[in-house]
Amino acid sequence: MNDRYVRHCHRLPVGYILRFFDTSDISTPVVLFRSDRLPCMRLVQLTIPAGKRETVLSILDQKDIDYVVTDETSGREYDGVVYFPLPSSAVEPVLDELHKVVDAEDAYTVISDAKTVISEDFSKLQEEYARDDIDEERISRQELEAEARELTPSFTIYATMTLISAIVATAGLLLDSPAVVVGSMVIAPLIGPALSASVGTVFNQEDLFWKGLKYQAVGILIAIAGAAVFAYILRVTSMVPPGLDLTAVSEIEERLAPDILSLFVALGAGVAGILSISTGLSVALVGVMIAAALIPPAAAAGIAIAWGWPMAAIGSTVLVLLNVICVNLAGLLTLWYTGYRPEHWFEEEIAHRETIRNVGVFAIIILVLSVFLVGVTATTYQVAVFEDNVESDVELLLEEPLFDEYVLLEIYVEREQDFPFRQQNAVIVTVGSAEGDPTPLLADQINGIVEEHSDDDVAVQIRYVTIDQRGDTPEPDTEDPTAQSVEEYDPQHLSTQREQPYVASPKFAVNPCDGYGPC
Repeated sequence: MNDRYVRHCHRLPVGYILRFFDTSDISTPVVLFRSDRLPCMRLVQLTIPAGKRETVLSILDQKDIDYVVTDETSGREYDGVVYFPLPSSAVEPVLDELHKVVDAEDAYTVISDAKTVISEDFSKLQEEYARDDIDEERISRQELEAEARELTPSFTIYATMTLISAIVATAGLLLDSPAVVVGSMVIAPLIGPALSASVGTVFNQEDLFWKGLKYQAVGILIAIAGAAVFAYILRVTSMVPPGLDLTAVSEIEERLAPDILSLFVALGAGVAGILSISTGLSVALVGVMIAAALIPPAAAAGIAIAWGWPMAAIGSTVLVLLNVICVNLAGLLTLWYTGYRPEHWFEEEIAHRETIRNVGVFAIIILVLSVFLVGVTATTYQVAVFEDNVESDVELLLEEPLFDEYVLLEIYVEREQDFPFRQQNAVIVTVGSAEGDPTPLLADQINGIVEEHSDDDVAVQIRYVTIDQRGDTPEPDTEDPTAQSVEEYDPQHLSTQREQPYVASPKFAVNPCDGYGPC
């Protein structure tokens, strides 16, 4: 007696189908399979147009597909409805074969998830369409197109949710709160339009492609404009501290001067988003990742506009545009790589040309905009190397016997406000000693070190801090993170240090005297 198979899908069901068998025959063995590698199943319902019944059923018989037919009694132009279960990897080829004899516009096709199929022959069908690559996991072309349309809401809802997301992101950036910024990403409805543009290109659906592009372009404008208006209101109503320095807010500063690594965030989001949707997995977290590449930079651009920093706004806007294009390019290439093509063969060549054209256009734009990010990255790297070289040379200087009484507490490099290419314009060196007296020779030596490592004029400020030590203090244990030989000192909070007990008022030796304290 033949075995009967029970297959379970690892994804949650929408519907299910059972092939009835004689339950009184309890001697019939039932084999239960549980495996995440088994492809999910689908229940397909197809209305049969009048005169097409025998043709449709003969195709299913040729492919050894079990089915159930119900007669149409409403007197309309249909002979009946046929129901049949399929592995997810078989949906697309079987429907393509059926649509050759049944016009998709003349019939209804309903595809739903099937939780369980009990059948003697279904395992053979699974083996026939089993593959060892991603094609086994991906959903059918028909399901993917429906998913793209479903994930793109009406324009009113899309615009409203994008605006709310931008406002929440603006508040999170000004509060320097990563949690609030992440919350703004969750509610951003951006994955649908990005998917629609890619699906529309690969499937030669121009309406879907242009709808996706329009939504994304308008969404960017809404996000930047909404963030700018909201940030301006907060500024003029003093709901944020007056004179707030945006460069002191880490969540904002990193997006006003983006580097080349931001490019990979958007590319990864695009690939992950398309793979998640095309394989039927949850898109919630991937949607957050796509929003992470778009919403916070757009909010940062709006904040920069509200603060009157046009160059900083340009930097964030370029980042947003680059991220949008990267998401679309990655999605487009991923869909083509996973084997998605138009339904009709004569449309495939057109879709192929459109895909190559769009990939070329996206790639050229990315290369042009990447020059901007490369410039920002190079500037940031240059400042970091400058700071490291100065710090190393100052440490070597203080090891000399003439200056061995001094201890280097901190080196702070101030950068220009000219976003996004911010060069160093001042170096603040804080040293400590028991006396805390300024030494012109030390200031001259440090100034020479700074001039050696910088091609531009950089102001140098030397801050002397008196270290008041009581009793004998053992050498600090370098392996103990709590051991400190001197009190921590922050040159940006000098006024606080002055109020600390046992710390004398810092004395300054400035070279050159360029407005950075008394000479």
